[in-house]
Amino acid sequence: MIPASLIPLPIDPQVAARVDALELPFNRHGVDPYGIDKRELARLYTLIGWFYRRYFDVEVLGTGHVPPRGRAMLVGNHSGGVALDAVMVIASAFFELEPPRLAQGMVEKFIQKVPFLAWFTSRIGQLTGLPEHCVRLLEDERLLLVFPEGARGTAKLYRERDSLVGFGTGFVRLALQTSTPIVPFAFVGGGEAIPTVANLYRAGKLLGVPYLPVTPYVAPVPLPVSLKLVYGRPMMLQGSPSDSDEVIAGHVAAIKNRIASLLTQGRALREGRLSSTEIDFG
Repeated sequence: MIPASLIPLPIDPQVAARVDALELPFNRHGVDPYGIDKRELARLYTLIGWFYRRYFDVEVLGTGHVPPRGRAMLVGNHSGGVALDAVMVIASAFFELEPPRLAQGMVEKFIQKVPFLAWFTSRIGQLTGLPEHCVRLLEDERLLLVFPEGARGTAKLYRERDSLVGFGTGFVRLALQTSTPIVPFAFVGGGEAIPTVANLYRAGKLLGVPYLPVTPYVAPVPLPVSLKLVYGRPMMLQGSPSDSDEVIAGHVAAIKNRIASLLTQGRALREGRLSSTEIDFG
């Protein structure tokens, strides 16, 4: 991937207007305290918008559960070989919310070793997944995107596409430390968009990445499929970040169960077995 500024892509005026509507403290040069550049954002969202609006058939439900302002943590399932789900969640926060919001994710550390990608991700607000970065973002009333499954989630094979693997626990302690509501979500369709049949771990290690996903057509190029994104009702956890591992594990289990329920319903919705009016958001 190369910086958006090097892509000869005209900026969509409507996208630029939504970037202007982002409630972020940009300075007179169009850069915020995290180094996020308004022009880079406009280019990025123009590109993402084409995939979000035209290439994929994306349906988003429950956007009213995402706070329009203030700190919140979007927590959901990972799938699809690469971070397609992250891109679509970021797109939904920008295109569907009023006012638009910038969802900021915690990227894997290996990104810092990829030419241009470290610079690019930081310019669009996606930071390395360090606890201090998360705390700072939430204390600045930002919208934080978290995938507790980590790289294990995107490594799911096609047959595992709607399952959940083990969750980390750090996000729960972070939510308790910063008094942040958790908005659970389910992303459905990533496994069909990038139907992974194998992961090449040794080859990935040689390239400095966790693995290389392999599809039936070899390259992990997304297919134009139907995608569903379902946001559940916010969960406000009670307790202390210093609570015992057993207590924290209980919170993690409750959040994982909520996401699993949304995932099941999203699958039923995608297959026509459930209507949008029948969704139980929790």
